[in-house]
Amino acid sequence: MEAIGVGSARRVPWNEGRLTGQKSPLKLREIWAIRIRLQLAGKTRDLALFNLAIDSKLRGCDFTRLRVSDICLGSRVAARTTIT
Repeated sequence: MEAIGVGSARRVPWNEGRLTGQKSPLKLREIWAIRIRLQLAGKTRDLALFNLAIDSKLRGCDFTRLRVSDICLGSRVAARTTIT
C-alpha cells in the first residue's frame, strides 16, 4: 500500500508577515485628528461613540457590551454611570 501525503503541503499562517501583539495607544494629536474628521464629516453618532470610548477608558470588549440603558436614564443621558 502507498501512503497518501496528506500533510505534505506547507500551511501558511494567516498572520505571516503582520505585526502581532498589543498596539501602542493613540497619541493626543491622533485623537484630536479623529475627532475633527468626524465633526467635519457630520458623523455625530460616531463622534459620540468615539468620545465615550476615549473618555471612559474602557477596553474594546467592555465598550461593545454597553447598552443604551447603561448610560441613559429615561430620555436623558446620565452625567455619571458605574459599569461593573
